[in-house]
Amino acid sequence: MRLYHCAVMGSGGVGKSALTVRFINGSYLEWYDLTIEDSYRKQLTVDSLPCLLEILDTAGIDQYLTLNDLFIRESDGFVLCFSLAQRDTLEEIVRLRETIYRNKMPPADHNVPMVLVGSERE
Repeated sequence: MRLYHCAVMGSGGVGKSALTVRFINGSYLEWYDLTIEDSYRKQLTVDSLPCLLEILDTAGIDQYLTLNDLFIRESDGFVLCFSLAQRDTLEEIVRLRETIYRNKMPPADHNVPMVLVGSERE
């Protein structure tokens, strides 16, 4: 079974964990708990073939920067999260995107799978 690694990244408090938990088990997180690193696995079917998706829910961009470089190198794709209510979190995504490009091999390859997610607190 093919294993894919996906890193969920963005500033602290933008909803990375809530998005990840919702995708994995369909439930909502009702409180914010500071994440250092959480890993989840979910079996999926892609092109009629079973695969395993490992999702790494990372700490905020500003925390544990050296770990983020390691997560970037090991990930096949990225979910980049920002808050619609905080413009600076979107600006941080621009810097994060450049960091991803800088850490992926080969360096000139800008065909890295990324999804941009804007979240809002209700």
